[in-house]
Amino acid sequence: MDTSSQNAFLPDLCSARAVLVVVVVAELMAIVVALVASYYQAFGLGRLALTSLFIQWVALSSAALICLLRRWLNRLPHSWAALAVVGVVSANTLVFSIAANMLTGLLSWTPPGSALWHPNILINVLIATILAGLVMRYVYVQEQLRRQGQAQLQARLQALQSRIRPHFLFNSMNIIASLISIDPDAAERAVEDLSRLFRASLKDNADPVPMTEELSLCERYINIEQLRLGERLRVNWRLDLDPRHQEMPLLTLQPLLENAIYHGIQPLPGGGVITIRAWCEEGRIVLSVRNPKPEGEGHHRGNRMALENVRHRLEVLHGNQVEVRARDLRRHYDVEIRFPARPEPVTARENMPEDITIE
Repeated sequence: MDTSSQNAFLPDLCSARAVLVVVVVAELMAIVVALVASYYQAFGLGRLALTSLFIQWVALSSAALICLLRRWLNRLPHSWAALAVVGVVSANTLVFSIAANMLTGLLSWTPPGSALWHPNILINVLIATILAGLVMRYVYVQEQLRRQGQAQLQARLQALQSRIRPHFLFNSMNIIASLISIDPDAAERAVEDLSRLFRASLKDNADPVPMTEELSLCERYINIEQLRLGERLRVNWRLDLDPRHQEMPLLTLQPLLENAIYHGIQPLPGGGVITIRAWCEEGRIVLSVRNPKPEGEGHHRGNRMALENVRHRLEVLHGNQVEVRARDLRRHYDVEIRFPARPEPVTARENMPEDITIE
């Protein structure tokens, strides 16, 4: 999704859905105007047809003008953009009202001067100005509500990102302390992996990064956990895409992997295998994490919290194009997330982990 269009103040009136809405609303307005006019004279289909033709003409041409000027208008402050839209609609209504009045005058042999200053022209412009102002007020309020909701969501996400489970920190520090005298090189690598995880959790993760960075972060996390769990933790990577050409928010896959280890592998005396898959399907990236399911239901709550965190972070970038599903199978727990893929290649910021191969 184009984030610039997603954050634009004015809606895209060039889309088929927007044109349909404009046509329907304009036709409803034409019916209301024709019914009000029938209070003074008899209602007729001819009058309804002329009224509908004029209002549709003004509405569609105004929408076309705003669509053409949308990129420029979205660069202005919101108040100025709203005033500019109202001005465009009013000027467009004035031009078409004069044209319609002159055409009517020619058909009825009315002098041209009277057609230019008919009271109906002023009425049409005032009605169009009031309606455009009301619509822009609605758009402005909706934009403020959207910004407020996005700010609250960003604050919540930053709070969630800044938390690292205390048990993971304490276990990692104990492992490092025990390795210092036995295997100093392994202890040094564990410190480097842990520091990288801390930097990733404390930085601003709103912008997407190459997928290779997230995979590298997950590999560092697995290295630390394998020092604690040993052979009980086995990870099977199945990458059916080139991660160097795709992007995702940092700390998207890692929380799911952490939950799979903490709620799936750790309770099992013999451990198990976590399968991580990634592929593209219908223009979207699909990430799947599957872990063995211990007996009992205690692990489900932790999984749901991680899923909500991941869902909110992806929705900030991709809106309703994000899909997050969790399947509670008989012997496994499977989590699958889908979000739009990037069509063009991006430059990877670092190499992939050595033991991750692209199939």
